[in-house]
Amino acid sequence: MVSGKEDLLQALVEVYLMEKGTNEFYSQASEKSVDGDAKKAFRELAAWEALHMDFIQFLYQSINGNLEPVSFDEFKNRAEAPLTEGGIPAKDLQARLEKYTFMDEKGALTLAMEIEGKAYNLYRRLSQSAVDNNARVIFSEMMEQEMKHVAYLKNLRLKLVKVY
Repeated sequence: MVSGKEDLLQALVEVYLMEKGTNEFYSQASEKSVDGDAKKAFRELAAWEALHMDFIQFLYQSINGNLEPVSFDEFKNRAEAPLTEGGIPAKDLQARLEKYTFMDEKGALTLAMEIEGKAYNLYRRLSQSAVDNNARVIFSEMMEQEMKHVAYLKNLRLKLVKVY
C-alpha cells in the first residue's frame, strides 16, 4: 500500500492501482444496483475514477517517456488492483457487494461516501507526509478530486432527502 515514502513514479503506480480498484468496484456496483438512480450514481463515479486513471497514466508516461519494458497499456490491462481508494481491500468491498443488492439510492450513497471519505483522508495524509515533493503535489491533487466526489455525493443525498 502507498505510504508516502515512494518516489514520484512509484507513487503514481500505487495511486493508479487504487483508482483502478475503485473504478472496478463502482462498475460492478452499478451493474448490481436495481435502483436506476443508484445505478446512475455508481456509473458516474466509475467514469470519474476512469478519468483519474487516464490523468495518472498521462503523468506517468510524460515523466517516464515510455521507457518501460512493459507499456503502460499492458500494465493497466494486467495489473491487479487489490486496494481501492482509502486503502480499502477490494475483496472486502466485493464481499459486501455479493451479499447486498442496492435497493435504493440511499444505500449506494452511504457506501460511496465511505469509500470517497476514506480516499480523501488517505490522500490528505499522504500529501502531508510524502518525502518526494512531486509525489506530494500528486497526492494533493488527488485529495482535491476526492473532495469533489464527496461534494457530489452530499448534493445527491440532499436531493434524496428532499424527495422523501
